[in-house]
Amino acid sequence: MNLTGGAANRTLDGMKQYLLASDFDQTLSFNDSGHVLSEILGVGSFAEKVAGLARINLVQQGGELAYLILHDPELRQVRREHLQEAGRRIRLKRNIPLLCRLLEDGIEGHHFSFHVVSAAPEEVIQSALEGIVPPDHIHGTRFQYDPASGEVESILRVTAGYGKVAVLDDLQSRLGVAPDRVVYMGDGSSDVHVMLHVNRREGYSIAVSEAPHISQIARRTVLSDDALSVLVPVLEDIAGWRRAAIRALFESHGLHIHEWDRTRTDWVTIREPDLPSA
Repeated sequence: MNLTGGAANRTLDGMKQYLLASDFDQTLSFNDSGHVLSEILGVGSFAEKVAGLARINLVQQGGELAYLILHDPELRQVRREHLQEAGRRIRLKRNIPLLCRLLEDGIEGHHFSFHVVSAAPEEVIQSALEGIVPPDHIHGTRFQYDPASGEVESILRVTAGYGKVAVLDDLQSRLGVAPDRVVYMGDGSSDVHVMLHVNRREGYSIAVSEAPHISQIARRTVLSDDALSVLVPVLEDIAGWRRAAIRALFESHGLHIHEWDRTRTDWVTIREPDLPSA
């Protein structure tokens, strides 16, 4: 990765500026937004509906939920409050707040502006990450609602496939970050286009699953149930930290890297200290 400077790589207060963008479903969470929403509405066979759309390639991968909300008779009943409730029910990976704080100012000499770029509906992500990630740092699928009925009237933006590339390029331009200082992390086939785009411009991509299409493209793959694990490749490959320093950083926050097996994939298990019994 080229970390040399240029006009767009100017530092702010001596800090090297980066953009770190993350997918949401199965990257920061364990749940798929569509499945949670379907449970709330009592709609069955959601997986089959998505698989059917994938077979005929009607929509970009990742955009299936938005299409179904607009066109499927069962999911037409979706309202804004359903999306917000789905977000509250999403099970998030551990330590996302700490990850955000460390990216902001906890890595000496480096500042990462953290944004979520996902095909999940914005209301779902904003609700799930309320108080953790500012709403203006969340870029998801956006709907227009009928003012009378409250139902989804149209889709204003689907942040899937090349839609993610467009959002990422816009963020990079607005933040004044050079292409080689863009980091993207994701988990599935809907992230292929944006990861290829980031890699081609000498940025850095991280996969958080071993899905074959994505793990073969990403610069590093990290498997963990803790969001903080993505700091491992960031600290090693971007900030140039040694393993001992990385372990020390985790320990300074009361966390211990219990297992760290690296082949092509980093397997990281982080444990919090046991609380004393009452």
